[in-house]
Amino acid sequence: MTIKDIAKESGYSVGTVSRTLNNQPGVSVKAREKIMEVVKKYHFQLNQNAKHLKKQKKDGIAIIIKGTHNMLFSAIVEKIQGFLAQKDYDSAIYYYGEDADEVRHAIAICRERRPEGIMFLGSNLNHFAKSFSAIDVPCILVTNSASQLGFANLSSVTTNDEEAARFAIEYLIGYGHKNIGVLGGYKAFSYTAQKRYDGAIKAFAENNLIFDAGRNYEEAYFDISEGYNAMQRLLKKNKNLTAVFAMADVMAIGAIRAITDNGLKVPDDISVIGFDGIEIGEYYSPRLTTITQQKDRIAMLASEILTDSIEGEMKASYEVVPFYLTPGESVRKI
Repeated sequence: MTIKDIAKESGYSVGTVSRTLNNQPGVSVKAREKIMEVVKKYHFQLNQNAKHLKKQKKDGIAIIIKGTHNMLFSAIVEKIQGFLAQKDYDSAIYYYGEDADEVRHAIAICRERRPEGIMFLGSNLNHFAKSFSAIDVPCILVTNSASQLGFANLSSVTTNDEEAARFAIEYLIGYGHKNIGVLGGYKAFSYTAQKRYDGAIKAFAENNLIFDAGRNYEEAYFDISEGYNAMQRLLKKNKNLTAVFAMADVMAIGAIRAITDNGLKVPDDISVIGFDGIEIGEYYSPRLTTITQQKDRIAMLASEILTDSIEGEMKASYEVVPFYLTPGESVRKI
């Protein structure tokens, strides 16, 4: 009798069985009772020596983050580390630039540190398609979807970026805006930027509005200063803008500063909507209207899926967490 056998007979995952046997939180009363019935039925005893050796063999969970100024990732990782600590997993964080090859770095980490699993925050799916097959430990993409990649050891938890961006543009259109600028990431190496761009373009097309990328779109890293500089460029190209959709709240905050420095007001002259729902947006002036991602839910699901995959044989899982609009003071009707 093994943990896998108990999981099969009880109907619960290997991870849930493991947490029950180790008296860890995160298990419902019903699940705990059912699992312990099976344990008592077969007189199962947890091999503590084997558990100790298993923990010694690997080096925790590696968390790879692309982008050093992404406040959303910081908030999610803080929650993830809390969830992992509850499950007795150590974690190590690795920061790389937005244009880095995260899979190449992950392969090196696997070779040098031998992690039990890997989390990726910020991903270029082209890198995964090219070389992820060299990684054999359980992995998960956080805020990007792995569904189209088809790797058995690669799961994902994300928001529907395309649909959320479409909603943001339609929100502005609903408030009477037609000349709308977009501040986005570099589509060449940011899957998130590409999906949000696709969603924005879809909203323009569905509302019979022509979107001139040459005049209405500026690429930048997900960073406050980058958002500021991109907004400066956008204002020089298009002086008749009435609204801007920024693909990240940090970019939106930089954009608002740029608008103000040009003698304009938000939202009186130009409305601004962001994306992510980071805490600073609630206290900024004007309070930021934004598309909010459920950070706690994303962090919890990512932690559960990865640790369950580490502790047992589990097929890849692709979770999509709903977004919602948080109205603020940065958008007005015209």
